[in-house]
Amino acid sequence: MRLLLVEDDLLLGDGLCVGLGHYGFQVDWVRGVAAARAALATDAYAVLVLDLGLPDGDGVAALEAARAEGGRNGAVPVLLLTARDAKEDKLRAFSAGADDYVVKPVDLDELAARLRALIRRSHGRAVPRIVAGRVAFDPEARQAYLDDAPVELSGRELAILELLLASLGRVVSRPQLEAALYRWGEGVESNAIEVHIHHLRKKLGADFIQTRRGLGYLVDKP
Repeated sequence: MRLLLVEDDLLLGDGLCVGLGHYGFQVDWVRGVAAARAALATDAYAVLVLDLGLPDGDGVAALEAARAEGGRNGAVPVLLLTARDAKEDKLRAFSAGADDYVVKPVDLDELAARLRALIRRSHGRAVPRIVAGRVAFDPEARQAYLDDAPVELSGRELAILELLLASLGRVVSRPQLEAALYRWGEGVESNAIEVHIHHLRKKLGADFIQTRRGLGYLVDKP
C-alpha cells in the first residue's frame, strides 16, 4: 500500500521509510506542507502520516485544507505522528479530521498495526484477513494462502495481491498497480506488471486474476 509521510526530521523520516518498507508499505516522503499538498494533488495514497510542526506551516491546517478540498485524497485516513502530547493538540487534530494520533517516539510494530487498521476500516473491513474464494491474504503477517496452505510470494507480488484484494470486484489500472509498487524516481520496466501478474496466476490459479483489456486487472468477489 502506498503511504505519504510528511516529516521534517531527516533521521526519523529515513528510518520510517526503511522500517515501514519492511511491512509492505511504499513510502513517499516529503518534508513540508507545500510538498504534501502537491503530492496529494497528483498521486493517490492509502494512508497519510503527518507531523504537526513543519517548516512551512502547521500540520493541522494542512489536514483541514485537504479535508475541505475533497477529491481522491480528501477521505484518505490520516495518522498524526508528533511529539506534542497535550490534550488540546489532540482535540484540535481530531476536530480537523485526523483518524489517529500517536505521540513520538513510537514502536514501529505498533505504528504499522495502526496504519493497517486505518486502511482496513477505510475499505469497510472489520478483520485483517481478506478472503476471495480459495485465496486468502493476511496483511499483517504478509502471508498469502491457497486452500489454507501458505504460498510464497515476492514482496511485489504481495503488494499487487493486497491491492487487488482490497479492491475486490473493481478494476485496478496499470498505473495504480505501478504506483503501489514503486516509489518516486524508481524506474518501471515496461512489462513488469504483466510479469508479476503471470507469476501470481501460476501460484494462485490461472483464473484468479482477470484481465480487462485496456482497463486493468481485477479479482472478482466470491
